[in-house]
Amino acid sequence: MRLWKKPKQKVSIAQNNRLNLIIAIVFLLGGSILYKLYGLQVRDYDLYTALADSQHQVYSELKPERGKIFISDRKQGRAEEELYPFAANKDFALVYAVPEEVREPEILAEKLYAVFNQEEAEKEADELLKKEEEEKLESELKYVAGLNLPEVERIKKEGEVKINLEALKSDKKYQEILAVRREAEIKLRKEKVISDYLTVFKKAGDPYEPIEKKVDEETLKKLYSLLLSTEEKKISEGDLEVKNGIVFNKIDKDGDNNPKEVKFLGLSYAMTAYRFYPEGNIGSHILGFTSYADEEPRGKYGLEGFFDEELFGQYGSIKAERGAEKDVIIVNDREYKKPIDGSDFILTINRSVQFHVCQKLNEAALRHGADSGSVIVMNPKTGAIIAMCSYPDFDPNNYDQVEDIKVFNNPAIFSQYEPGSVFKPITMAAALDQNKVTPETTYKDEGQVMITGWPKPIKNSDFDTVGGRGEVNMTGVLENSLNTGAIFAMEKIGAEKFSDYVKNFGFGENTGIELSGESSGDIKNLTADKIKPIDAAVASFGQGISVTPIQLISAYAAIANGGILMKPYIVKEIDHSDGTKEITKPKEIRRVISEKAATLLGGMLVNVVEEGHGQKAGVSGYYVAGKTGTAQIPKKNGRGYETGAHIGSFAGFAPADDSQFVMLVRIDNPRDVSWAESSAAPLFGEIAEFLLQYYQVAKTRD
Repeated sequence: MRLWKKPKQKVSIAQNNRLNLIIAIVFLLGGSILYKLYGLQVRDYDLYTALADSQHQVYSELKPERGKIFISDRKQGRAEEELYPFAANKDFALVYAVPEEVREPEILAEKLYAVFNQEEAEKEADELLKKEEEEKLESELKYVAGLNLPEVERIKKEGEVKINLEALKSDKKYQEILAVRREAEIKLRKEKVISDYLTVFKKAGDPYEPIEKKVDEETLKKLYSLLLSTEEKKISEGDLEVKNGIVFNKIDKDGDNNPKEVKFLGLSYAMTAYRFYPEGNIGSHILGFTSYADEEPRGKYGLEGFFDEELFGQYGSIKAERGAEKDVIIVNDREYKKPIDGSDFILTINRSVQFHVCQKLNEAALRHGADSGSVIVMNPKTGAIIAMCSYPDFDPNNYDQVEDIKVFNNPAIFSQYEPGSVFKPITMAAALDQNKVTPETTYKDEGQVMITGWPKPIKNSDFDTVGGRGEVNMTGVLENSLNTGAIFAMEKIGAEKFSDYVKNFGFGENTGIELSGESSGDIKNLTADKIKPIDAAVASFGQGISVTPIQLISAYAAIANGGILMKPYIVKEIDHSDGTKEITKPKEIRRVISEKAATLLGGMLVNVVEEGHGQKAGVSGYYVAGKTGTAQIPKKNGRGYETGAHIGSFAGFAPADDSQFVMLVRIDNPRDVSWAESSAAPLFGEIAEFLLQYYQVAKTRD
């Protein structure tokens, strides 16, 4: 009997297990459903609401218009100024092909080449031939150099090589060969371009292939003039006009006597707003540029980068209900948020001065074979920047063609360098302000001086040719740019007090000018707890410390402004889209030296231009104050200086007694001259003469 009951117990246990399993499954399914409901109704509520809304709502972002940047200039014969666009927004055409509609691909390719590529092909061919001529000359001169001839004979032989090559250029047969070579090079490039176009046109069923971006209205009219003209009927560019982003033929009218829109099968265009810089390279470092990140024009470098948010503005939006049919929009209860256009900026830059300064800087840099250069012109009484140029520059309209992105940095505010002797007036200002020296104070110049803790003497730059000068006063120190005299003046006040003046003049910190990428320089040798005698000594004549051009001109502006340091600024006014304005007021930072010390130093700097190394910076009829500086370039490893490399600077102001401007000129590594008096000083003089005439400053001397 017991044997019969045991199987019954096993069946009961198995049934209980199945029941428990079913209950567990039901429980898990119920929990899963509850979790899903929680996700739908609580955790992901916003997501699913948005997805549901998208089925019956329309939402679109409305782009703001980027703010414009203006510079000003005086109207002819009038006192008031007129604004000129420096950065604006302009419609350009994106020209594209519709391959499936192209009927005569060879003819279309020829015409596209003529408009978009021919000029560049010819330029490339000319550059290639020019390079070959230069390489030929270099090869001939290298051959002569390898002959190891005596110097006189070598120079004569090199002259003969140059004369022969110049004579060859005038030879008729050579010119014919050159012309054939040129045509062959152009033909090669043309065939490649035509082939690329034909490849595009062969894309069967393709409704869109971009051909050329940023095509201006004149080029667009030139293209359609060429496309539409036939042997029977010529259509000139003057017959066409671009209105509201559409090309019309003014001669060909429709039934209502309106100009007809011009079209060409297989080619079309679409107008798009781009950032446009009317002045091209002029002022490129001030402006920076806009690039398209995530299809948005965002500012990079310069003002475009510094004020990107203010210039960009704020997106608007429109939201409305969608009807049952896909294309039906319900207008009632729509939500509309108006976009806020970017603010407009009016700069302190003077258009005529900017153009002249940039032109003269470029000419000087090319003339001297310099690596780079900068010029800043400032109003010393307000701190307003009148002009700011650097070489080499770039075209912000075509920034993507720049090979070295370092060119985008603005050297006038970014580049740090040892200033050299142009820093000596800062040292002299401190000593004058402390009443430790006067212009007539003398010391004995032996041409060199030993500094405690330093193993070799510090020499004047002309020690090897002049030696010591004996009794020299402080004016003579600046006139002859004596390192020993700068050390003497610094030691009169002590290293710590000297350091305080250097900091008060604004060195070692940003000026706060409204441009991106400003550097602070480096005066750490003068800010240590215990300043080394050698560090203070070399800093007194501009070595062992680094400054930026904007810092240096600000310091000289303080001297010209009676000892008061002003904050440099480049934005005169900001006009917001709601009609409000922000007008920049000149900002006094601090008094650095007394008015008496500034006046005395100004007179000493006049003597530098009258009698010293700055004579080429002078302007007939005016008292000009300033100082040269020829600075060595430290090696990258920090040990010593580069051989034969230097930076020439000249900083000054005019007229000396009531300065209308202060200017800094910097020429980096000129190849043909060794001293700033032959590179930076003459350029200062040229620009200063223009400025004095432009501002109609009366002459004060014969």
